Amino acid sequence: MEHCPSSSRADRKTIEKNRRNQMKALYSKLNSLVPHQRSREVTSLPDQLDDAVSYIKKLQTNLEKMREKKESLMGAEKSGNNNAGFVGGGVMGGLKSPQIEIEIQEMGSALQVVLITGLDYQFMFNESIRVLHEEGADIVNASFSIVEDTIFHTIHSKIGESAPGPVAARISERLKKLVNGRAGSF
Repeated sequence: MEHCPSSSRADRKTIEKNRRNQMKALYSKLNSLVPHQRSREVTSLPDQLDDAVSYIKKLQTNLEKMREKKESLMGAEKSGNNNAGFVGGGVMGGLKSPQIEIEIQEMGSALQVVLITGLDYQFMFNESIRVLHEEGADIVNASFSIVEDTIFHTIHSKIGESAPGPVAARISERLKKLVNGRAGSF
């Protein structure tokens, strides 16, 4: 089987033409993704590539700054949460151990319990729910969020009218015992 030199040359030309067209399309796509500072003048390919490089470096710098800002805000939020209390409505109690913190706020017949634990103390949420049920509180809503190695649980409950005596005080006392007992056992 003989190869015709003109056929082989034509194939190479076609392949090269397709490669150039593909590269042109890719450059065009890259150029469309970069915001243009210059006027609508036609820029050369090297200038387009320089613009793209500069833009990518700028994005990397901005990303690094945002990461640093996030880390500083997360640190401030974490330290702010450890010192924060509830405003208004009357704080019933703030219970704190090195690994567990519980804050209770009574607002009429509503009771809010904020439980802040490490990842190793997730069982405290179940225990808190159990205490609330045993004391006659109805759970209205419970939610949680995780920030690094800390879990923030918020439990909203309603104290029934048929519940005897100062329910919030009893719940606060029972949770205090629970926190002191559990935290001391680890």
